[in-house]
Amino acid sequence: MSSRFVVTLARQFGSLGRPIARTVSESLGIDYYDRDIVELAAQEMGLPVSTVSKAEESARPAFFSMSEPLGTGTIALQDAVFAAQRRIILNLAERGPCIIVGRCADHILEERPEVMKIFVYAPYPQRLRNCVEHLHMTIPDAKKTIAAVDKARESYHRHYCGYSVADKDHKHLMLDSSLLGIDGTCDALCYLIRARFGLS
Repeated sequence: MSSRFVVTLARQFGSLGRPIARTVSESLGIDYYDRDIVELAAQEMGLPVSTVSKAEESARPAFFSMSEPLGTGTIALQDAVFAAQRRIILNLAERGPCIIVGRCADHILEERPEVMKIFVYAPYPQRLRNCVEHLHMTIPDAKKTIAAVDKARESYHRHYCGYSVADKDHKHLMLDSSLLGIDGTCDALCYLIRARFGLS
């Protein structure tokens, strides 16, 4: 068993991937990194967390490459944020067993032998219900947010990784969270993670 294995978990908005990842970390007794990475990047860059978060989450439409030279404006900031988060993720992976949510960690750690790459998704109607029931959003707000976040994540991931965030060729496991819910999905993932890394 390795003492420095890493689980990466990418997810669709509204699939409950974040609470599932946190529950997995608690069940396995391993570190959990999500927004912490944004805060560490902001600290390293000397910028407000809100600025780093906005740059990280904004979509990169293709026209940016034609309308703005590389190395300027929004693109330069987003590139700097990605570079900072990449350094942080590589350092966190060296510290010990952990689960990292999003932030292209599947790509950043792709060459690492002791990594398990997971994608959590759910059917659109279930994602809407989750947004209403768990995030207390209205249905119109949930629809707008799902569309915006899906677009931003896909654009960001394609730009920095060269493939879709949901590309099965770059994942070890893809799981529909509506099948078992948060606790059931956590149990299934913990079983598979233990089997993958030889945990007792």
